[in-house]
Amino acid sequence: MWKDAPSHICRGGDLRGLAFCCPPIKNCPIHDALEVLKMTPEEYIKIKEEFGKKTRLGEGKGTCFNSLVWCCKISKPCPLRDMVLRSIGMSKEEYMELKKKLSQEILRRSRFFREAVELLEEKGFKREDVEKLLLETGDLRKTILKLKSSN
Repeated sequence: MWKDAPSHICRGGDLRGLAFCCPPIKNCPIHDALEVLKMTPEEYIKIKEEFGKKTRLGEGKGTCFNSLVWCCKISKPCPLRDMVLRSIGMSKEEYMELKKKLSQEILRRSRFFREAVELLEEKGFKREDVEKLLLETGDLRKTILKLKSSN
């Protein structure tokens, strides 16, 4: 299971928490997170919908937005999500593993990610290390601190 899964964005989680967000249709902290990623709400919706078509997170009739891509972290109680998980035979572990992959997909496809990787690579850090740490932490500051401490 995704042991260091972040809190939801609305609860102060890092950028990886976008995997647990609803569509950006109301005024909430998701808009700030998307601004950091240099991503439009439309781009974000498209990424999540495409991911849903490629994975079982696209299932979810009966959930708030009819797809598990929009559902919350497993630690947050939700009878609708849990009912769907039971009906399709998806374990909580599989659900969270797919959410982790979704968070990585969202980050990888952002301008923020590309620009951060390029900048830190120019500063002499290995591209693979930068990408790995950005995806693991969802936080540029933590990534830089970890990169500096490993040198």
